[in-house]
Amino acid sequence: MFVIIGIIVVIAAIVAGFTIAGGNLVLLIQISEFITIGGAVIGSVLIASPLPLIKKIIGMLPEVFKNSRNTKEDYMQMLKSFVDLFIIAQREGLLAIEKHVEEPDKSEILTRNKKFIEDEKRKNFFCDTMKVMLAGSVPPHEMEGLMDAEIETFEKENRPVIETITRVGDSLPGLGIVAAVLGIIVTMASINQGAEAVGHHVAAALVGTFLGVLLAYGFVNPLAANLSNLIEDKIQDLNIIKTFILAYAKGNPPFVSAEIARRTIFSDERPTFTELESSLRGRKEK
Repeated sequence: MFVIIGIIVVIAAIVAGFTIAGGNLVLLIQISEFITIGGAVIGSVLIASPLPLIKKIIGMLPEVFKNSRNTKEDYMQMLKSFVDLFIIAQREGLLAIEKHVEEPDKSEILTRNKKFIEDEKRKNFFCDTMKVMLAGSVPPHEMEGLMDAEIETFEKENRPVIETITRVGDSLPGLGIVAAVLGIIVTMASINQGAEAVGHHVAAALVGTFLGVLLAYGFVNPLAANLSNLIEDKIQDLNIIKTFILAYAKGNPPFVSAEIARRTIFSDERPTFTELESSLRGRKEK
């Protein structure tokens, strides 16, 4: 939602400022400049990026416009579902939760948390780790190494997405200058057509520079920063799950494991001890 609002604010500010200064918005519609800059951007991405990376970029861009960040309530629901699951494991043995981790989408416990079930990365991270735990006696330090390796891999495979989008943003002012230079070449070729024609061509050329700078600092680089924050949130979510599983694997009760995991949640969305306790015990905080 805030991304869309931000885009609207940027466009509205540019349009309002240009109009108040007496500018004609029609002058900003220079199709040749759009084609030059847009085509150069697409071409440069194709040159620099293998096909899997391009697919990953296309797949991640819609995430910016979704409300995918977890709230305090989402974290409490996730920790509560883990506690409920491990209480069953405590009472009936680990094999009693096998059906929940083998088919999480059919689990009456895990499906209580809609965001967790819809997030394939978090769901698979938790369930795959639990499958290893169910397969045999795995020491906690080996479990930790296993989970750290997956988190590190997730970070490494997503880092090129941010780097590629950032490079595009950094290159846009230069591509705007390229478009402007091409416009100046056209201007010099039509200099004998009079001052009005020259002025029109110069204005069109300057639109290229304006467009490159605006796209870089008004849209593309902020988009890269947003995606970077989104990936950091996902990494932290995996660390929260890792902390809970490790705490339980080291012999802590489910309630204590939830409290240990709670402390790894970023402070903006971290529930208090009382809020988490009330949620786990199924009562509302007064």
